[in-house]
Amino acid sequence: MKKLLTAGMLIVTAVTLAGCGSKSKKETASKDYELKNISFPLKEQVSLNILTSENQVSPKNPNDMAIFNRIEKQSNVKINWTNYPNDFPEKRNLDIASGALPDAIFNAQASEQDLLTWAKNGVIVPLEDEIQKNMPNLQAVFNESPQYKKMLTAPDGHIYSLPWIEELGEGKSSIHTVNSLGWINQKWLKTLGLEQPKTAKDLYNVLKAFKEQDPNRNGKKDEIPLSFISNDDGNDLKMLFAAFGDGTGDNGQHLVVNNDGKVAFTANTASYKEAIKYLNKCYSEGLIDTESFEQDWARYVAKGADEKYGLYFTWDPHNVTGPGDDYVMYQPLAREDGQINVTRTNNFGFSRDRFVITSANKNLTLTAKWIDQMYAPVQSVQNNWGTYGEKGQNIFKFDQAENKLTHEPLGGTSPVELRQKTAVGGPLAILNSYYGKYTTMPDDAKWRLDLMAKNIFPYVHNEFNYPNIFLSKADTKKIADIDADMQGYITQKRDEWITKGKIDEEWDAYLKQLKSYGLDEWLKIKQDNYDKYVK
Repeated sequence: MKKLLTAGMLIVTAVTLAGCGSKSKKETASKDYELKNISFPLKEQVSLNILTSENQVSPKNPNDMAIFNRIEKQSNVKINWTNYPNDFPEKRNLDIASGALPDAIFNAQASEQDLLTWAKNGVIVPLEDEIQKNMPNLQAVFNESPQYKKMLTAPDGHIYSLPWIEELGEGKSSIHTVNSLGWINQKWLKTLGLEQPKTAKDLYNVLKAFKEQDPNRNGKKDEIPLSFISNDDGNDLKMLFAAFGDGTGDNGQHLVVNNDGKVAFTANTASYKEAIKYLNKCYSEGLIDTESFEQDWARYVAKGADEKYGLYFTWDPHNVTGPGDDYVMYQPLAREDGQINVTRTNNFGFSRDRFVITSANKNLTLTAKWIDQMYAPVQSVQNNWGTYGEKGQNIFKFDQAENKLTHEPLGGTSPVELRQKTAVGGPLAILNSYYGKYTTMPDDAKWRLDLMAKNIFPYVHNEFNYPNIFLSKADTKKIADIDADMQGYITQKRDEWITKGKIDEEWDAYLKQLKSYGLDEWLKIKQDNYDKYVK
């Protein structure tokens, strides 16, 4: 316990001391090259020192990756990487606390509170002037889609970090509208002479048949009727919750925006309670995988590869049950009144923490121009999904004359598994306008979007979802403090009630506990900031 406390104290110290002007500051940033009128490739090579986190399936030295290798050749800027394989946030914070600031941090993994604290303490610098003057690729993204600049701008009017943006469809017809979809074993349905369930009662009967009637015909009771990964936004079963009560449903933030612009909490409603009671009945009869509340991704995929699942939830089935047509998209259930609703997520295909430049950087314009290469459309596409020219793992064919990338067939490999080998993530932007002009849409994404257009989008009735608003430091801290207690409690009680029951007896105490954690204040902060954002 003493070691754990010491580690925790170090993290707190790192955050507290960040940028406090330590006299023992190390010179870990590059020297001032005094460059003027910078254009690439530079006549003489220079270097920048950048901190990042290691991708476990790619080379330990990012410079051995094709993308960074090409960027170095086209810019003549060499990157000296500090590449932490484990505990990146902790090690990053310790470096900051010691004054060992690099020129920049790539894939910074920074919360809004981190960014605001670093800005206040002088650890990172504002970038809006550099974006306007020296980052034409990113500025073009903002010109075409100004909402991203709005979400990136801090309450003080500055931009301190650079974003990741991925558009696949738009509005209610975006692939990000629902990030955990159901996939049902069509082969088992056919074997048992069953149809896709249309109501919660139908689903119960189908799951019971999967358990009792040996649909895989191996003479064993090894079928898993229903599985998921609890509270994992990409693999959770929250999609089922909209089949109960008034159909509000649930999502990862337990937060929806109604069509009158009112923000609503989802984990304290009568329909939420009804959904959990239904799932408890299923669990008590052995219809839900008992490992759903603790399994990791590797375990989830291993069982999926053996086609043990009757119904499971994930964003892309090719990553779990592989290629083939045994599993089809599960269609949302109708409520008792016959209406169907699909609850929107609050995922915009956006994060604001992919790159920051530190105050130790003496070559701000050089760094800005170097990173702006990542926002060139053809480059962004590769950063996100992988590249070409890699033996045995090409993601694209590249037509240099057309300046266009064409997705190669995945060849039965898990999309995530293959793409992570050559993709670098980080700052990038892919807009809907790029498809057909700079790249084709990934086959798996196009396939999923087509299915969602048929089975999901017609039942998404909320016109809005909650934007990725950059809250003030005070609001960010208050939300973080409330969430630290409240979100874990919600998950704990949901899992307990599904597995052990007693929701009726404990429901009133649960509602009181949510209030005591600060739910009313949480909702007020969410509503006030939403109202400001949409003005």
